[in-house]
Amino acid sequence: MHAMLRAAVVHAPEYECDIGRHVFPMEKFALVRRALVEAGDLRDEDVLSPQPAPREDLLLAHTPEYIEDLEQLRWTSRTACSELPLTGEIVRAYRFATGGTTRAASEALRRGAGVNVGGGFHHAFADLASGFCYLNDIAVAIRVLQRDHLVRRAAVVDCDLHQGNGTAHLFRDDPAVFTFSIHQKHLYPVKERSDLDIGLENGVGDEEFTRRLADGLEQVWAHRPEIVLYQAGADPFEEDQLGSLKLTFAGLEARDRLVLEGCARRGIPVGVTLGGGYARRLADTVRIHAQTCRIAIQLAGAGHGGSR
Repeated sequence: MHAMLRAAVVHAPEYECDIGRHVFPMEKFALVRRALVEAGDLRDEDVLSPQPAPREDLLLAHTPEYIEDLEQLRWTSRTACSELPLTGEIVRAYRFATGGTTRAASEALRRGAGVNVGGGFHHAFADLASGFCYLNDIAVAIRVLQRDHLVRRAAVVDCDLHQGNGTAHLFRDDPAVFTFSIHQKHLYPVKERSDLDIGLENGVGDEEFTRRLADGLEQVWAHRPEIVLYQAGADPFEEDQLGSLKLTFAGLEARDRLVLEGCARRGIPVGVTLGGGYARRLADTVRIHAQTCRIAIQLAGAGHGGSR
């Protein structure tokens, strides 16, 4: 890699799959990668390719019955709430994205930061698909690191428009994993209980979001995590089709810097997932995600954090 480029950037063409006409723009993953390459933030040959998450990793966060449903493409009460079709190509894409988050998180332990140009499927429960999410890659990645004795204490900082309900539920009985979600209050999904939830009223903009995020992060730092998984959804953006928060491009950059610079200053490795993003113009979603990735790349390149 470039002498100064220490963040791992993970992506695979297999992340993209045909889900039919849908509000979720699957093509955004490849477009974000291309934007980073064209801007000179990384070279194509520097991008790490993940392996699809193996069954034993998936079973750290999901039930055997649920994984069998996915493997056999069974439309059951467990899979039918995904709001997506269920095909072999789609299941393969989610397994690749989950492998990507695990790779980004494990690389972050060595380099200070790892970015999965994909992932962030935080609505998936142990035995239930929901909200465009079949596998909870964030939970799988943390469980793999714990299983392999690479970390014990972890935190999830979820700044997506929607609450990370699946993640909150999966870690509800694990005091070693601190879950923090800041999200639009009056919106999908039915809320679960995170360790810290900040539900924002409709119309909240840059200033209030930044202030309340900064307050919430103090509790994350107090947990002393050995890694942070940062769910950096683009959907708090003012032009998002699914939400009523009013963050600008500048506000979203400030959000990313609060989380990523906060981790870097404390020497906490951070793994980034992209999560949601449904701007009226796809180019805006791509711009927001690329900015998140760029900040992580530049921070790690500046020599922060990656001493582990």
